[in-house]
Amino acid sequence: MDIRFLQSFVAVVEYGSFAEAARRLGLTPNAIAARVKALEDALDIPLVQRAGRTVMPTQGGLRILARSRAVVRDVRDLGAMAHDDSMGGELRLGVSSSALTGLLPRILKRLYARHPRLKIFVEPGTSSHLYRSVVSGDLDAGLIVMPQFAMPKAFAWKVLVEEPFIVLAPGALAHREPHDLLRSEPFIRYDRAMWGGMVADRYLQSHNIAPHERLEIDALNAIASMVDAGLGVSLVPDWARPWPEGLDVARIALPKPAPVRRIGLLWSPKGPHAAIAEAFLASVG
Repeated sequence: MDIRFLQSFVAVVEYGSFAEAARRLGLTPNAIAARVKALEDALDIPLVQRAGRTVMPTQGGLRILARSRAVVRDVRDLGAMAHDDSMGGELRLGVSSSALTGLLPRILKRLYARHPRLKIFVEPGTSSHLYRSVVSGDLDAGLIVMPQFAMPKAFAWKVLVEEPFIVLAPGALAHREPHDLLRSEPFIRYDRAMWGGMVADRYLQSHNIAPHERLEIDALNAIASMVDAGLGVSLVPDWARPWPEGLDVARIALPKPAPVRRIGLLWSPKGPHAAIAEAFLASVG
């Protein structure tokens, strides 16, 4: 059985389409479909099925999915192990949305200056999803918001940046007191399903602030744009630039001590690519 067949099957399931799997693997959709069909023929069972515009695994596909991921991961690491090359292979790095444009580029610039031949696959997503992927072994490391619970002892965690929460308000309201804004103005809530949003929600509760909620959303850039449009104020972390251009918004500090959103790296010190993860950490300015 060709390992590329398994790789294509896993990619189709993860990305929900032949087209996106093809884009990620640098192939054509027809080539991906042919590989999945060859795997189905070899196993004599359908593995994927269409559900509207999405491709989903069949029951048979679900039964082999976890093992297929493990086989693909093990083969990916085999070259580095055979050559005893701690910096070989490909680091699969999950990166939360706000770190993707703010924190990651600066780190990668320093990392590639020192190790220009490194291979890194970046998977964007929410911190909770990426956390599960790191713990399950689907990803080698995650640049994520700090979880709001204890992490497994088998994994290492290093805080890279602390972002204090601020009140984000239209520029015309810059003179107002932050708690007064939160109590009186329409409120754009940072999604409580996000770990950073949980921190904001606890702050509001601890200060007995019941805002006049208008929207709830998990995209910080979108929140900033909505505040600029005069739709309300928000309680968000003062995240790393770049921000959307041309915004007329005020970043108003909270009374001390303000809560913080911590972003850091989660990885397994005993994983096959621990050395690359540690080189990544060493490149943080």
